Amino acid sequence: MKKVTTITLFMLSLFASAQQQSIDQKVNDLLKKMTIEEKIGQLNQYTGDNQATGPITINPNKQAEIKAGLIGSMLNVIGTKYTRGYQELAMQSRLKIPLLFGQDVIHGYKTTFPLPLAEAASWDLQAIELAARVAATEAAASGIHWTFAPMVDISRDPRWGRVMEGAGEDTYLGSKIAYARVKGFQGNKLGDLNSVMACVKHFAAYGAGVGGRDYNSVDMSERMLWETYLPPFKAALDAGAATFMNSFNDINGIPATGNAHLQRDILKGKWNFQGFVVSDWGSIGEMVAHGYSKDLKEAAYSAITAGSDMDMESNAYRKNLAELVKEGRVSIDLVDDAVRRILRKKFELGLFDDPYRYSDEKRAEKALNNPEHRKAALEVAEKSIVLLKNENQTLPISKNVKTIAFIGPMVKEYKENMGFWSVELPEVDYNKWIVSQWDGLQNKVGKNTKLLYAKGCEIEGTNKDGFAEAVATAKQADVVILSIGERRDMSGEAKSRSDLHLPGVQEDLVKAIQATGKPVVVLINAGRPLVFNWTADNVPAIMYTWWLGTEAGNAIANVLFGDYNPSGKLPMTFPREVGQVPIYYNHFSTGRPAKDENSTNYVSAYIDLKNSPKYPFGYGLSYTTFDYSGLKLSSTKIKSNETIKVSFQLKNSGKVAGEEVVQLYLKDKFGSVVRPVLELKDFQKVKLNAGESKTIEFTIDKEKLSFYNNKVEWVAEPGDFEVMIGASSADIKLKSDFELVN
Repeated sequence: MKKVTTITLFMLSLFASAQQQSIDQKVNDLLKKMTIEEKIGQLNQYTGDNQATGPITINPNKQAEIKAGLIGSMLNVIGTKYTRGYQELAMQSRLKIPLLFGQDVIHGYKTTFPLPLAEAASWDLQAIELAARVAATEAAASGIHWTFAPMVDISRDPRWGRVMEGAGEDTYLGSKIAYARVKGFQGNKLGDLNSVMACVKHFAAYGAGVGGRDYNSVDMSERMLWETYLPPFKAALDAGAATFMNSFNDINGIPATGNAHLQRDILKGKWNFQGFVVSDWGSIGEMVAHGYSKDLKEAAYSAITAGSDMDMESNAYRKNLAELVKEGRVSIDLVDDAVRRILRKKFELGLFDDPYRYSDEKRAEKALNNPEHRKAALEVAEKSIVLLKNENQTLPISKNVKTIAFIGPMVKEYKENMGFWSVELPEVDYNKWIVSQWDGLQNKVGKNTKLLYAKGCEIEGTNKDGFAEAVATAKQADVVILSIGERRDMSGEAKSRSDLHLPGVQEDLVKAIQATGKPVVVLINAGRPLVFNWTADNVPAIMYTWWLGTEAGNAIANVLFGDYNPSGKLPMTFPREVGQVPIYYNHFSTGRPAKDENSTNYVSAYIDLKNSPKYPFGYGLSYTTFDYSGLKLSSTKIKSNETIKVSFQLKNSGKVAGEEVVQLYLKDKFGSVVRPVLELKDFQKVKLNAGESKTIEFTIDKEKLSFYNNKVEWVAEPGDFEVMIGASSADIKLKSDFELVN
């Protein structure tokens, strides 16, 4: 059997190689026929006329340029009718090179899944891959070839609005999620009709912008870049990602779009990336505003020489590249390389065989109304909810409860549940498509339970006129559920916030309702970690629901009533105050570390704030409890070519079935450079019935012990290590030591 499998794999490898050689030959043959203008056209991307995700470049000659072969790709063209229409124009060009259609399919197409940061809170790689798979299936059926996702930027600063689009603060978790999302989007292979090209963004270090401000500068060491910010990009590349997108920021003084070190030395050089790189919206032209390029022509020169293949919306290549080649400043070989990368993907997608193969209205109708997609959205939404607090077993709510007051500005909203970066299809009535939180609760409770409603206040503003009605409503109920948080467009691109507290008077509303003495459950809807200290300290039960998408209401109701036992864990640290930001769990120690969260005397601390976060990375509660015991290491000394098996017993010591995310952290006690106080190096999500026990095993190898030294070399240094097993980065249950020897 093993011999047969080996032969089969070998034959498949030969077939794939021959297929790629065939495509490369077709690309080369086509390239020989192209004029310089047609080549540059393939590097030029325009937006459609609707749903722009940046400042639109008005071009009344768009259709004529498509017919002339001067545009290679479009974005923000929604629906099979429109993609087919533009593709028909491309088929009138001399060489009939098909268009690529891209779209920001970030967390769903018609079926909206939780925000990416919320999905990361599931710590469930299969669920995350499933969400991307469904999104790809719907998008591909609607004429889309390419999604501008996943965003894999590591961010330790919740002021940055785009944290909602990524996987949080941790490099290991972020790398695993990046891999899963690429696999989900691209499926078995490019060219399948339920597959879209992934676009890994933003290359690189965009999440480290100064002050958490979008588009802002980044200044960091090469070691920090390689150790913290690049690994998720490499993981996505290893998953087979078809394209990369460069980032808006400058890094160490060089805009990423014109950064040859990033794009040529690392991505296309050291990593041997064979796909193509697209600029972010207008980022080639923005190098002028950076003060890096004198004008658009110089920006085009910097971008093409640095390795940026496709120009999104700057018109820099279209207006200047031919002249730069004519002047001899840009080699035609650079242009040909960029064009070749793009054409190769068009061949791999099968667009030269049938340019309309993704524009099938019947397939779109079926895919966009597949009931299995809603089931997947519900599953992922349930897994994404994080239970932050549950005093006195306030949750789950008894199904025998007589009266529930559902209060707050989010209760009866529909589109708010979609969050930022959701695709809005013009033909969809979202008030019917999305399950609001009110609808979800109505679907859940029986005829014997009475539901009361009061809005209480708006999301923003200072008006408290609705407080009296809300308090009166709460007094009539046996339990009160309060739904509060951000607007959906308060987290996302260009949505940096200096104040992370709950907007408006919402926390005052919480205080007023809590004063009634009724049991209170607070739902917090947001795209980032917020600050809500009074609520956290005084309300008995809190669920962080993020923005959960199409099935938000049903998912929240299932968790509230215990039909799903919450299992989410935070992928970002929650600060006590904005003054703690940036805050993250895997920080370095100092020469004067604080001994505890209240230590302030001549140690690294704030004198007016506890040192600990409000909620640590990896934190999340369950309706059951888990016991950790019996930690065993297969050895206390290993060589670099050996491994250690780590095992322990996990028991569900509660009364209901539940899932626990068990987390393995390592600490390198002494190194040639300072190492973090602890680092996530593995995790498992384990489901156990009440009373059930299971032996959990992890493997520690050289890779898990390695880091970048001060020469930016990936090394595992001999020395002492501590292994920690925990329920969060701050809740370590088991510890042991071992040594790596020469």
